Amino acid sequence: MTHCVVALDIGTGSTRAAALSPEGRILRIEAREYDQIVPAHGWSEQRPEEDWWQAARSALSAIAAWAAEEGMHIEAVAACGQMHGTVLVDADGRPTRATVPLWNDKRTLGHVRAFEAREDVTAWLPRTANPPTPPGRPSSCNGCATMTPEAWSRTATVLMPKDYVNLRLTGERAIDWTDAACSFLIDPATGDWSPGIFAALGLDAGRMPAIRRPAEILGAVTAAAAAETGLAAGTPVVVGGADYPVALLGSGVCRPGLASEVAGTSCIVTLVAERPILHPEICNVGTPEGHWGGFVLLEAGGDAARWARRVFHDRALSYADILAMAEGVEPGSEALLFLPYLMGERLGAHRNSRAQFFGLTARHGLPQMHRAVLEGVGFAVNRHLAVMEAATGLRPEVLIASGGGAKADLWLRIKAAIYNRPILIPEEAECGLVGCAILAAVATGAARDPAEAAARMVRHAREIRPDPAWVDRYAQMQPLFDALCEQARQHYDLLDALSPPSPGIGSG
Repeated sequence: MTHCVVALDIGTGSTRAAALSPEGRILRIEAREYDQIVPAHGWSEQRPEEDWWQAARSALSAIAAWAAEEGMHIEAVAACGQMHGTVLVDADGRPTRATVPLWNDKRTLGHVRAFEAREDVTAWLPRTANPPTPPGRPSSCNGCATMTPEAWSRTATVLMPKDYVNLRLTGERAIDWTDAACSFLIDPATGDWSPGIFAALGLDAGRMPAIRRPAEILGAVTAAAAAETGLAAGTPVVVGGADYPVALLGSGVCRPGLASEVAGTSCIVTLVAERPILHPEICNVGTPEGHWGGFVLLEAGGDAARWARRVFHDRALSYADILAMAEGVEPGSEALLFLPYLMGERLGAHRNSRAQFFGLTARHGLPQMHRAVLEGVGFAVNRHLAVMEAATGLRPEVLIASGGGAKADLWLRIKAAIYNRPILIPEEAECGLVGCAILAAVATGAARDPAEAAARMVRHAREIRPDPAWVDRYAQMQPLFDALCEQARQHYDLLDALSPPSPGIGSG
């Protein structure tokens, strides 16, 4: 009988399940889409039961049925998932809130600002390896406790999105090293929860699950989960990891000195290092093989293109149609710029930033606006890349791209020119799924460690080199983009005051 592993990616726009061969090739993939719930500017929610679990159940059922028809034996299931979603579950494993604030939710910004006002954030960096952020565990837990006290009082465990799906599959509660390392609650020297930080922040460490390594076996598919998913009861389930560090692994970025851009809903640029990069505008995440990834993040990467498709076309056009429109426009979009801060910013003093088009004239139309959106994401990421390079003194000569954005050739050419360096493309764009398969190979004994499995399963297909003419044009525009970002900041608080009041959360 032929063997395969099943990878599961609990994303922000969809959940995908895939069967992969021992060589890391995707044999079959099933996706189930859902939306973010946005009750107010800066808010973002999803439902763990109706969105994630039902999507996972449906996608897994389709993969299990396909595997049975093909005579394939599923050796293990490994999941990755969106980070920072604060899933509150009771002693029976049921969510105490129907919705979960996501990684791009800003409603706890007040908690972060209060922390920054009373504490020396720089002095905290060696203790936490990260600056405070709205979706970080302290602010999100305090936000849930303050805004939904009844739900918080019934909470036995705080999980991440993929951990909730793992709980439904196995009945086991855990968080992996990659998610925990970015929580603001671990001791970077030990890799475990920090009692001192919990005490200093007034949080209960008893609500946090055990930290496990991504390539360990968490448990087995229960009889109840088997009935819902079609998987065989007893199938091993791997601990798994956060979607973005697992995608790093699946793109081959698994040793110090390598750099990556993961372009999904957000856009993240990462430099792998042996130790955390301590800087107030850089976050650090654990990598599946045990290193650290210093990263800077743009909240609306692919989400900017998704927004434009929804607003301009009510989703009637495909992304291919939109890219074709943008392809016909000269670099620079006829002097039109787009600031892509649709969901604000993760770090810095202006997390309440907004998006805008600048330079609109009567000659501009949808093709120019679509290209400006693509270019605006590139300019914004390039600003973050400059912060990373200034903090480390390193300039990676090449970036390895992964995520959904790695499928968009025009966008890759735009980014290569804006960054002025080549972009290397993995043969399999679904790097998160490949990363899950790598973890499953280690967990089941098919590989000694993640690096060995990655060497066998990751292949790079092509290189996008920057077009010199595009490089020159974008180099002229980047300073204007940067100046617009700086000048607009003085107006964001005024915009907040003019915005409609945020609705109450209630118990949901």
